[in-house]
Amino acid sequence: MKKYYVNGLFLLMISTLLISCGGKMVQKAAPSFEPYKFSANKYESKVDNFVVILDTTYSMNHKYGQKKKVEIAKEFLTAMNQTLPELNYNGGLITFGHDDSIMLDYGQTQYSTSGFGSALNATKGPSGNSSFPLTTAINAAAGDLKSSQGQIAVIIVSDGENMGQAPVKAAKALKGEFGDRLCIYTVLVGDSPGGEALMKQVAAAGDCGFSASADGFKNSGDMGDFVKNVFLAKAAPMVAAPKPLDSDGDGVTDDLDQCPNTPKGATVDARGCWTYAAMVMFDINSAEIKSEAYPMLDEAISVLEKNPEMKVEIDGHTDNTGSAAYNMNLSERRAKSVMKYFVDKGVEAGQLTTKGFGFTKPAASNDTKEGRTKNRRVELTPVK
Repeated sequence: MKKYYVNGLFLLMISTLLISCGGKMVQKAAPSFEPYKFSANKYESKVDNFVVILDTTYSMNHKYGQKKKVEIAKEFLTAMNQTLPELNYNGGLITFGHDDSIMLDYGQTQYSTSGFGSALNATKGPSGNSSFPLTTAINAAAGDLKSSQGQIAVIIVSDGENMGQAPVKAAKALKGEFGDRLCIYTVLVGDSPGGEALMKQVAAAGDCGFSASADGFKNSGDMGDFVKNVFLAKAAPMVAAPKPLDSDGDGVTDDLDQCPNTPKGATVDARGCWTYAAMVMFDINSAEIKSEAYPMLDEAISVLEKNPEMKVEIDGHTDNTGSAAYNMNLSERRAKSVMKYFVDKGVEAGQLTTKGFGFTKPAASNDTKEGRTKNRRVELTPVK
C-alpha cells in the first residue's frame, strides 16, 4: 500500500511537470493591486469613526468560483485598507464565527494602514455557525462606538447565509442609538439570493448607506469609488484671503496706513505718511532746509500743482535733543521753512498751513543717531 502511494505520487508529479511544460499551463501570479491614489488637497474625511465586521463563520470556508469566500472577503478589505488614505479617523475590526464567538481584532483606535493590515492578516479562519453571531457582532460594535464622537461608518462583509432576520433588527437598533451620525454599508461575498436579500435589508436599516457585491470590484478604480462613497467628501476649495485694500493707492494697504488719503504721486514711508524722514532734511537745532532735500520737496510741489483744490498741513517734527518747549518752537520753524519754500516755488499760500509737534510724534527711535536723524523731518497731511 505504501509503495503504491509513492509510485502514484511520483507519476502524478511527472504528469504535472509534463503538462505544465508541454501544455503551457503554468499559472502566473496575479498582478499586485495598485491602489487608487487620492489627491491630498481634493478630499477630506466625512467620517470620524469606522468599524468593519467580517464574517468568519463556517460557510465562508466554502468556495465561490476559484477561491474560498473568506479569501475574497479579506482581499476586498486588504484593497480597501491600501486605498483608504490616513485622515485621522478611528477604526476597528470585528470578526464573528470562531465557534459562535466574536473577536475585536483591531480598535477602536486611531486608524493606520499598517495596523489594520496586520490585524486583518492575523484573523482566525472560518468556523462556527451563522445563526446569531452577526447580531452579536453588531451589538458589540454599538458598545465599542458608545463613547465615539462624530460620524460613523459600519461596514459588514459577509455571505449573509443562514442568519435569519435578527441582524436586521440589530442594525435598526444600532441606527436608533446613533441616529444621523451612523451609516451602514454591506458587501456581499458569493451569490446566495437569501444572503443578498439580507445584506440589502441590513444596509437599508442604516438609511444612508448602501449594499454592494464583492463581484463588483474589478480594479483599483472600483475600490477608489467605494472608499470615496463611504469615507470621503470633496474638500472645500481653497479660497485666497482677500487682498487688503489700498484706498489711496500709495502702496501701503489700509490695515497698515497711518496716514490715509495721501494724494497720488506723493512719496510715503512704511506708515503710508507723506514724509521726508528718509533723508537728512535738517541739522540738529536747525530749521534751515538742507539742499539734498530740494528734489523731494519739488516732487511735493508737483503734486500740489496737480491738485490746486487740495489743502495741506505742513507738520514739523524734531528729535528729543533739548527741552520740550524748545523743540516745539523748532518744529514750528521747520514747518514754516518748508511752507516758504513751497510759496517761493509758486504754490498758493492759501493751500498751506503749518503746525509744530516737537518730539511728540517720532517716526523712529530716538535712541539711535539714525533714528534721531529721521525724526528731524516734516510731513504733509491733506486737510479736508
